[in-house]
Amino acid sequence: MTFRATVLTLYPDMFPGTLGLALAGKGLESGAWSIETVQIRDFATDKHRSVDDTPAGGGAGMVLRADVLARAIDAAAPAGDTRPRLLMSPRG
Repeated sequence: MTFRATVLTLYPDMFPGTLGLALAGKGLESGAWSIETVQIRDFATDKHRSVDDTPAGGGAGMVLRADVLARAIDAAAPAGDTRPRLLMSPRG
């Protein structure tokens, strides 16, 4: 069975990046694992393909819009998909 990773990102050209080197790269070349990227912007609904907005409570910075991210997650991992999901926090 091949390990299959799906990465939701705003920068799909960054992958596989360093994952394509050394031991992980050999595994990728041999088909032991695969990586697929999903462009989060493809799930935006406005003409500017906006994926972020100001924080609800105010403050500095921007946060990913939950509606856009939810559509991307649902498309990348449909209900019947049994793979584990790793959802990263902005706090690390």
